[in-house]
Amino acid sequence: MHEQHPAQTTPEFLPFFLFMLLLAIVPYAAAVFMSNRKYRKWPLHRFVLWCLGALAIVAALTGPLAEQAHHDFRMHMVVHLLLGMLAPLLIAMSCPLTLLLRTASTAAARKLTAILKSRPFRVLGNPITAAILNIGGLYLLYLTDLYHLMHESILLYALIHLHIFLAGYLFTVALVYFDVTPHRFSFLYRSSVLIIALAGHKILAKTLYADPPAGVGRQEAEAGSMLMYYGGDLIDAFLIFFLCWHWYRAAGKGIRHSQMT
Repeated sequence: MHEQHPAQTTPEFLPFFLFMLLLAIVPYAAAVFMSNRKYRKWPLHRFVLWCLGALAIVAALTGPLAEQAHHDFRMHMVVHLLLGMLAPLLIAMSCPLTLLLRTASTAAARKLTAILKSRPFRVLGNPITAAILNIGGLYLLYLTDLYHLMHESILLYALIHLHIFLAGYLFTVALVYFDVTPHRFSFLYRSSVLIIALAGHKILAKTLYADPPAGVGRQEAEAGSMLMYYGGDLIDAFLIFFLCWHWYRAAGKGIRHSQMT
């Protein structure tokens, strides 16, 4: 079992925490300012969503929660939910690519658009690819020695957590089109992949409940697995809602168009 450490109660981490939070928020705020000068006003709720997403990322990587996650599987799973599920959803809903294209120069915007339309990004944007990178990466982390090794290497720890966020973000934007999406797939296809991915996530949570990673105590594993299972359900419910809502709206537009013609 991991050695238990009391949660930090001192405010020593706050300066670094606030610095990292500002570092994440200021560029988006500057882009909003630039966009508002050239185009119509950027929706306030998108800025709020970006701030909440940045807060989730910083909270997962700095301060007491991040410290406890090194020693407590339950806190590690909270980090997983914040960094791999909640933050990607909030960031995706803030439409950063749309904002970037609005504020970039014409030449830069064309280059970025060409990259997004390229074949590699079409493969990455395929829901199946995104699901494999996201859910498959979790299986690799928890069912091999990676979970134990990442706590012994700062570089490996950083790379794994970077992957958790990027894979979670890719999975989110591949399933629900909040932002600019050059390569689009049908609602039925995306829904099918989502169902399979949710099943894979639940199976992994049950597996960890029954067979904890090496060095993780039974009680920690059970509590952490339940957080993964039910906390994941809560965030997945939003994905399901938005995917169904977009599908409903698209179907309504199709019906109105057929009636008009």
